[in-house]
Amino acid sequence: MADRFFPNEMPEFVEETRAKESLSEGARDSLASLLSLPYETLSERFQRAAFELKESVVRETWGLSGKRVKDYTLYTGALGTAYLVFKAYQVTKNGNDLSLCTEIVKACDSASRDSERVTFICGRAGVLALGAAIAKHSGDEKLLNYYLGQFKELIRQPRDLPNELLYGRAGYLWACSFLNKHTGKDTISTSHMRSVVDEVVKAGRQLARKGRCPLMYEWHGKKYWGAAHGLAGIMGVLMDMELKPDEVEDVKGTLHYMIKNRFPSGNYPSSEGSESDRLVHWCHGAPGVALTLVKAAEVFGSKEFLQAAIDAGEVVWNRGLLKRVGICHGISGNTYVFISLYRLTGDVKYLYRAKAFACFLLDKGQRLILEGKMHGGDRPYSLFEGLGGMAYMFLDMVDLKEAKFPGYEF
Repeated sequence: MADRFFPNEMPEFVEETRAKESLSEGARDSLASLLSLPYETLSERFQRAAFELKESVVRETWGLSGKRVKDYTLYTGALGTAYLVFKAYQVTKNGNDLSLCTEIVKACDSASRDSERVTFICGRAGVLALGAAIAKHSGDEKLLNYYLGQFKELIRQPRDLPNELLYGRAGYLWACSFLNKHTGKDTISTSHMRSVVDEVVKAGRQLARKGRCPLMYEWHGKKYWGAAHGLAGIMGVLMDMELKPDEVEDVKGTLHYMIKNRFPSGNYPSSEGSESDRLVHWCHGAPGVALTLVKAAEVFGSKEFLQAAIDAGEVVWNRGLLKRVGICHGISGNTYVFISLYRLTGDVKYLYRAKAFACFLLDKGQRLILEGKMHGGDRPYSLFEGLGGMAYMFLDMVDLKEAKFPGYEF
């Protein structure tokens, strides 16, 4: 199991030093010295590193491809590059970034027109929702109306969908919420989203069949628990919806069931009945569940959910320094657990832990990849598997109030 992660040998806490420029250049590059830097100085380092990585990502995924798109998705494709560049625009307000986003999303639009996938992370809905958001920021009314019209065409196409986040109804609902957030409340009507919620809840209750867990879902023959394909992701999206009282109780009950049946280690099974306590990823295991529990603590004001989120955070601190770089199943994604806990609790311990994971990557990430000690991702410049996700996380470290796991948190 330990071959999946680096032993976390970082101190439990390091005080920031005021002498921010007194260290030698060599010392400033060490992990311990990075952790002692004042946050203002450290955030500048994160921003510089993010912009350098962003240029590499754009060059490798857009420039060297001849501006042709084969994989349009946010997960591993060109839309992930656009999402990273859009994040850079939100940090700097550089109009060139907005123009580049527009160009990439137009290419993704062309590449996704025959796609039947309707989710944000892996489907055409993500292309159209991000395109509309960028057009809104650009003040391009004609382009905005085009993307909104195309999105509403998706609504009129009946589909037999699974319910999970990457390919199912939860991922479609997330796209609707993203669109409403960035282009105006009720762009996608509450009544339409309500009809999809009805389907999700109905399916969950049917599979649960009055079992110990109020809601249960299946994807490819397994009853997954994690953020990407299972309960954590679906519950996270449902908490963004307007729920009926009995549905609220079902969501709470499902989370109670997961907490009660976690492993003795505090980690969570990847699927119902699994006895393998191995995965500490956003997609499977404690990190994705922790983010959902943070939201549950915010939404329901529950001390139980808060404590469970804190417990899951301990698993991530101890076993989450993965030998992978990405957001889905790497250190970049696991950093968001501490960002979210800091945002929820204001406890500087979680600020330090977010800094520690991010600084580990800042100091060692690319070197460990070159040395073959860390997996750079099958698509090494992508948002969810590779350096694109690391760049995005570094940008989020610049302003933690606005930091949210892409495609999962609002």
